[in-house]
Amino acid sequence: MKMEFEKLNYPSNLLEGKTIVISGAGSGIGRQIARTYAEFGADLILLSKSIEKLESIYEEINQITSSSVIIQPIDYKTADEKNYREIVEAIKEEYSRIDGLVNNAGILGEKKPLEQYSYSVWKDVLKVNLDASFLLTKNLIPLLRESSSSSIIFTSSGVGRKGRAYWGAYSISKFATEAMMQILFDELQNTTLIRVNCINPGAVRTKMRESAYPAENPENNPSAIEIMNPYLYLMSDLSKDISGQSIDAQAH
Repeated sequence: MKMEFEKLNYPSNLLEGKTIVISGAGSGIGRQIARTYAEFGADLILLSKSIEKLESIYEEINQITSSSVIIQPIDYKTADEKNYREIVEAIKEEYSRIDGLVNNAGILGEKKPLEQYSYSVWKDVLKVNLDASFLLTKNLIPLLRESSSSSIIFTSSGVGRKGRAYWGAYSISKFATEAMMQILFDELQNTTLIRVNCINPGAVRTKMRESAYPAENPENNPSAIEIMNPYLYLMSDLSKDISGQSIDAQAH
């Protein structure tokens, strides 16, 4: 689905009163989502495997906004459902509802033929890219139900719609993410006010992109801040009628 986001001008209080959970918030696109949502008034619960990166974005946001920020390290590769439940229980002690969830944690894995793909890397990629989103979403749905307008955003990819040689577990995890979004949409659309969508960020100037395309000039790609409009739109009440969609952050 293509939408014209760059023409939209959002009010500075667009996300005021909303509490949003973001995974993979320590770096790259996730870090920019956190900063942007805070600038538009949201309170945040930020998850990342790196406590140092979380502390850094915490300080950064505190310097520019008055938004409340809670940080929680979690190693997506080793975490089990008990760890996610503990995080959600801690959130419940602070908040009676959650208004948004951005499932953004992800790793690239290997770029090799499936015939040569390491099973241990395969398991790591699926654990981070797929299991983390499933477990966070599953356990946060009761809190998301308590909101009068809540939104779940999954991070997809072009290789999650059309398979491509050497993208292995990453591509497969993104196909599965698209399926998870569609299933949740079908399950939730008539019984809750929860919206569920995917965003494909496209080529963005991040370390993951550089790892995937080492010969590419990163300066040719937009920075993360340049693709924030769809993340703002889908998290705001402006998108209350949009669900079950897979949206491109950039025009092709």
